[in-house]
Amino acid sequence: MLRTLLQGLRTPVTESAPLAMLAADLDRAVQRRLGRSLAIREVDAGSCNGCELEIHALNNAYYDLERFGLRFVASPRHADVLLVTGPVTRNMREALERTWRATPDPKWVVAAGDCAAGCGVFADSPACIGAVSKVVPVDLVISGCPPTPAQLLQGLLALLNAR
Repeated sequence: MLRTLLQGLRTPVTESAPLAMLAADLDRAVQRRLGRSLAIREVDAGSCNGCELEIHALNNAYYDLERFGLRFVASPRHADVLLVTGPVTRNMREALERTWRATPDPKWVVAAGDCAAGCGVFADSPACIGAVSKVVPVDLVISGCPPTPAQLLQGLLALLNAR
C-alpha cells in the first residue's frame, strides 16, 4: 500500500500547460485584425450553465485569457464578439436582440455549445424558440456539450483568421 502511494506521488497529476502555439497564434491574429484587444460579451440565452463554467475557466490562472489580449466586457457597446450559450428561450429573445443591436459594427456572433447551435437537450421544450441563428446572425459555431476552454480558444482563433 505504501509503495502504491509513493508511486502516485512521483507521477504528476496536473495537466500540461495550455496550448502555447494556439495562444501565440491567437495573440497574433487579434493584433493583426484589430490592432488592440478583442472584447467579448458573453450572453446566456437559456443554458444549463455547463458552457458558462468552461467560459469562466478561460479567466482562471491556468488559461489566463487576458494575456492574449482577449477580455470579457460588461457592456455590449464595448464588445467585438457576442459569445452566446444555450438555446434562446422566450424570455431571453428580446434581451439577445437588444444586445446584438447595441454591439457596434464590425461584430461577430459565436454560438458556443450544442444547445446554442441547435437546442441540444432542450429541443422539445416549449420554453425554447430555437438555436441562436434563429434570432441573430451567427458567424461561428463551437460545438461540444460543453466545449472545452481549448475548443473555445480554437474557435476564437478560427473566427479571427476567417475574416
